[in-house]
Amino acid sequence: MLKIVFLGTPSLSRTVLDGLIRAGHEIKLVITQPDREKGRGRNVIMSPVKELALDRGIPLFQPERLRSEESISHLSDFLKDDPADLFVVAAFGQILPQAVLDMPRLGCVNVHTSLLPHLRGAAPIQAAILEGLEQTGVTIMQMDAGLDTGPILLQEAVPIEKTESAGSLTDKLAVLGTGLLLKALDALECGRLGPVPQSGESTYAPQIKKEDGLLNFEEDAALLERRVRAFDPWPGTYTFLRGRRLKITAAALPREEVSGEPGEVLSADANGILVACGRGALTLLRLQPEGKKEMDAAAYLRGYPLEKGERLG
Repeated sequence: MLKIVFLGTPSLSRTVLDGLIRAGHEIKLVITQPDREKGRGRNVIMSPVKELALDRGIPLFQPERLRSEESISHLSDFLKDDPADLFVVAAFGQILPQAVLDMPRLGCVNVHTSLLPHLRGAAPIQAAILEGLEQTGVTIMQMDAGLDTGPILLQEAVPIEKTESAGSLTDKLAVLGTGLLLKALDALECGRLGPVPQSGESTYAPQIKKEDGLLNFEEDAALLERRVRAFDPWPGTYTFLRGRRLKITAAALPREEVSGEPGEVLSADANGILVACGRGALTLLRLQPEGKKEMDAAAYLRGYPLEKGERLG
């Protein structure tokens, strides 16, 4: 079994960390992002990885910047008398400096949720849905100083379902990535796995911002439908109606070809609110008015009747 320092933050990372613990690897230290304020109440929330580490009694380190000299020195001192064999990274959220990459005997391994070199960067799961890809996957890679440019240890693909959200795809890739990582670690420990340089055209999946969730009805309806799924659960998608924000949590493409002025309500009934787009139309199925709970279209229309010809956006 390997002595591992684990770096990760969200729920996907927690799944991977839990898999490492269950497999019997010694987790010497967990490094995760600092606690953040969240929600309207600005409550301080710890990361899912921190929750698991506390539950299992694993030492924690939460640097604001792992690249700082102070953080590097702290980590070096912690490992001085009992070095780690390997660092495992899964959606940590910070770039590792060369000084950290050089610390473990077997280097640093990353669980990346795309088929590298396609979709390097911070948001490969959302980007795969936004691009309308039919498949994505997980790459276990040996890290170097570049952004997801290191050589590949193992890689496996999975299909993207037509109704897949970022949330459901994340859960699927977390399970796949954990199994693939454990397979890679077994092979690395026995010296049976050699890294292979990435080949082919690389693409980039930039970090997502809250404002990216604004739906622009001038765009193609098919792209907007994918955006709703890609940004579920975060940051969510929204528009404006009568001057107030309206969150859209589920949408679909109608079977018939319809058209109108972008943002125009073409029909509104219990089956959904049909809105014209730059090309085609989008049916809004579930909505959340500002300050209210999420509801289906039928419930929404009982409280907020809509007339044909009203405009969203």
